[in-house]
Amino acid sequence: MATTSFKDRNLLAVIGDEDSVTGMLLAGIGHVEHQKKNFLIVDSKTQVSTIEAAFQEFTERKDIAILLINQHVAEKIRPTVDKYQQAFPALLEIPSKDHPYDSVLKRVQKLFGD
Repeated sequence: MATTSFKDRNLLAVIGDEDSVTGMLLAGIGHVEHQKKNFLIVDSKTQVSTIEAAFQEFTERKDIAILLINQHVAEKIRPTVDKYQQAFPALLEIPSKDHPYDSVLKRVQKLFGD
């Protein structure tokens, strides 16, 4: 039985808006093999089920070390994101130029007031 170690994880994956994904692809993270991509561009027409399916696929793949997701996209699938507890791939929510970044501190302030 073959096991996958963290050393086998050598890709980044990204789920985000067109600008974020394009920037990451220009930085060199794009990988397409057997018509399987390591990125998903989300726009206003992208269904939540499509985002969730990509999230599930990327978190189950054994070659992905880090999954980047725009925070505003993660909000669309928040219950799924919050349930994710694995160390690999590491999940990192990133800001988008068109959506303000909502830090944890801001969430706490909203919860408890100013």
